[in-house]
Order: sequence, then structure tokens, then C-alpha cells
Amino acid sequence: MSQVLPRVAAVGAGRMGRGIALNYAFAGLSVCLVDLKPRSEEQLAQLQDSALTEIRQDLEFMAGLGLLERSKVETVLARVEFAGQQQAADALAKAGLIYEAVPEKMEAKREAFAEICRHAPEDAVIASTTSTFLVTDLAALVTHPERFLNAHWLNPAHLMPLVEVSRGDQTAEATVAWLKQNLKQVGKVPVVCSASPGYIVPRIQALAMNEAARLVEEGVASAEDVDTAVRVGFGPRFAVLGLLEFIDWGGGDILYYASNYMRETLDERFAPPQVIASNMEQNRRGIRDGEGFYNYQNADLDSYRQRRLSDFAGLLASRELLPSEGMALKD
Repeated sequence: MSQVLPRVAAVGAGRMGRGIALNYAFAGLSVCLVDLKPRSEEQLAQLQDSALTEIRQDLEFMAGLGLLERSKVETVLARVEFAGQQQAADALAKAGLIYEAVPEKMEAKREAFAEICRHAPEDAVIASTTSTFLVTDLAALVTHPERFLNAHWLNPAHLMPLVEVSRGDQTAEATVAWLKQNLKQVGKVPVVCSASPGYIVPRIQALAMNEAARLVEEGVASAEDVDTAVRVGFGPRFAVLGLLEFIDWGGGDILYYASNYMRETLDERFAPPQVIASNMEQNRRGIRDGEGFYNYQNADLDSYRQRRLSDFAGLLASRELLPSEGMALKD
């Protein structure tokens, strides 16, 4: 674990493995896309061509956005190697960081980890990209589990900045710190959570998506209007203020009373969690009390509000959602 920028291997040549390989190659590192499945030479060549073609197309798209000079597309692509089953042992032996990105089936995971641990250096960090299995479910499949954790990348992996890092009971703190630093060096924003179903984003996302579907199911609004409300209302606010920060901004009491009203008139699922009630009882309702989920007692609140509102206005401007003076009088 001494190398901060090691050679990387992504085991599994599907969409996630390709996205991770692209991200590391774009950051300037050599990375090997490893396919462990037995294939004929023809099948392996087809898979390799498919993977590299997709990565090239993504690079060309990024060049179209101005993120990369077109002349460097092939330079970045050349940092991505491909290894089939016959070359996997050598590729894994050279890697200091190995991502497992095989299909979400326990047998596939078991086989992949057995092969990884058979050939990888003992100090190589191993991270599963699974969105299904907990790190505690998989740790038994890995030798030296202190170097193992989950790293949940969001699709598209090469563009989404967030990576949710989930530690297990046996994961060493040094492993967590090392992977966080590595992810930051390749342009990612890591967050850490314990082994819990749904991590952070999928857990919140599942509730929001189900509620959106219920709005349509109940005839409250059309699918188009629900999605418009999310794109121009819900989404922009929480792109600037996190959900908990937003509670503090408006006041936890607003959420408390609104949640209880919806619990009474709609469903018990809207009941506020105990932490909201406790914050109410202890006068930790947010900014106006000087404390909520965050502590504001020594904060320059005017400066803080100005930064957040400026960020919000900038986001709205980028989406052409800001009003303009006299707009009602213009053609």
C-alpha cells in the first residue's frame, strides 16, 4: 500500500469496468481491463474491440465537451490494456489497486475474488464495485480482508464525481485513507459509510423515485410535470445545499411539522425520524439556533449565505432558468 498512484486493474469488462478504466487512463495512469471468463480467441477479440471502441467513443465525447484535445484521444486510450483469462495472472500480479466489477451474482464474485487473491500482491488494495452485496458479505472471500472494501462508483463512472466507500469490520483505517487519497488524485469525491444496504445515494434515491412514481400512480400530477418539478425545483436546490444542510437552512421545525402533517393526511411513511424530534426538543433547529446537523456558532453567516446563493444563481444561469429584468415586456 506504499504506492499512492499504483498500477490499476479493473476485473470485469462490462460498463462499470470500462468506466473505471477510462477514468484512471484519463487521469494519466496505466490500467488493465481484465476479463476472467473462458472465451475463444474470437470471442475475446470481439470483447476487447467492443470495450476499447466504447472507451474511444467516450473519449471523443469528452473531447467534444472541451475536456480533452482530440489529438490526445489515442494517447489516453493507449493507457488502457486488455487481458483475457490467459493474461489475467500477470495483470493482477502487477496491480496495486484492483477493482472487482463482475456481474452481481455471488458465484461470479466468489470466482473473481479467488482468482484475484491467487495472483495479486498481498498488499494490493481490493475494492468491490458492487451495489448489491455488503462489504461484510464479501470479506470472507478475500485473503487479508484488512485491505478490502467496497467502492461504489455511480454511472457513468468516468463523469460522476462521487464514489461511496464502504468499510467492513476488518477493513484497516489505513486502507480507507489510502483509497480516499487515490480517488481524489484521479478527480473523484469519496464519501465513507458503514456496511448498510443502499449505501447513501441509492438509499435516498430509491425513496425519491418511488415517491415520484406514487405521485403519477395516484393521479397527483403527470410524469412530465413531476420530472419538471424535479429538474427545476428539487434538483437545483440540492445540487447546492445537501439535504441535511437544507434542513438547517430552512429550519428543522419546518420539516418536523410538514412531516407530521403528511403522516396524518397521507401515510405513516412520512413520519420524521427521531433525530428531527430530538433536535426540536434541544433547540437545534439549524442556522437560527446556531446549531442543527452542523454547528454555525462561529460561522460568518452572511458570507455563508452569500456563497450558497451565488452558487445557486450560477447553477440556474447555466440551465437558463434565471429570470431577467423586464422579461414580460420582451418578445
